[in-house]
Amino acid sequence: VRVPQMVMVTFDDAINNNNIDLYKEIFNKQRRNPNGCDIKATFFVSHKYTNYSAVEEMHRLGHEIAAHSITHNDDETFWTEASVEDWAKEMAGSRLIIEKFGNITDNSVVGTRAPYLRVGGNRQFKMMEEQSFLYDSSITAPLRNPPLWPYTMYFKMPHRCHGNLQNCPTRSHAVWEIVMNELDRREDPTIDEELAGCAMVDSCSNILNGDQFYNFLTHNFYRHFDQNRAPLGLFFHAAWLKNNPEYLDAFLYWVDEVLEAHPEVYFVTMTQVIQWIQNPVSIDSAKNFAAWQEKCSPGPRVHCLVPNSCKLSTDELPGEALRMHTCARCPNKYPWLNDPTGDGFL
Repeated sequence: VRVPQMVMVTFDDAINNNNIDLYKEIFNKQRRNPNGCDIKATFFVSHKYTNYSAVEEMHRLGHEIAAHSITHNDDETFWTEASVEDWAKEMAGSRLIIEKFGNITDNSVVGTRAPYLRVGGNRQFKMMEEQSFLYDSSITAPLRNPPLWPYTMYFKMPHRCHGNLQNCPTRSHAVWEIVMNELDRREDPTIDEELAGCAMVDSCSNILNGDQFYNFLTHNFYRHFDQNRAPLGLFFHAAWLKNNPEYLDAFLYWVDEVLEAHPEVYFVTMTQVIQWIQNPVSIDSAKNFAAWQEKCSPGPRVHCLVPNSCKLSTDELPGEALRMHTCARCPNKYPWLNDPTGDGFL
């Protein structure tokens, strides 16, 4: 097999002081892909409480920033039923806020993930087409062997619409789906027949200690590596690793071991996975694959060492005073759905 084994690590929700140190520890500039570049991940950023100076820094380091909505509306049915315009305000609005206050000017915010993975059916994907998003990563595929490669929405999905009350698209859309393959959390796959898979790592609630987590990672890695080399998705919320140091230790031990043992393995962003699928190269040529060398190993930060700390409010969130850190100048109002630029002209 000459196909590189890609691993897609993602983190969802706000980037701020609660998780900046965790990300520094994982992406510590010592962990390198076989091409000599730092390992990379994808961050699906929701707006509230996000520190945009930290977003700018993650982007500078070569990680991918993607849209995870402005409000992260807690009413899960909202997402299932949202109109095309609702989705555009939430996701294109989120992209606008990220680009403006995270100073991202290279059009690299191209992905979306629905809050609670509540897919918005044809309306979400119509919005993505209209707003020129490249890919979504919210659709879960039931546990299966072999796992699925990412696919385009031009054709029928290669699996059933999986999950409670999910609203999957039924029409053709010019958008990629980086499908969330469920992971196998069975300790002994020969006997634990009835244990369902899980898409987000932190929803695999039977993982109770570091050893179990390490075994889980190893088992699922080889499920991909030994079968069809579909990219392995490891989808996290930062708090799960932060609140469970033994899971973090097990994860980092596993990452270091895989990089040490497997010259075929690359930790890449979701866009980099699509770039490989559109222009596949063998393991030997992967070392020189230009798309995987961008922002290879950036040095320490030199500008915006002291970001602006903006104390803001908005009529859309009455009574809330919010602090927003950004290297851009402070807006008049806290950016929100109807005023993503924060100009204050509703």
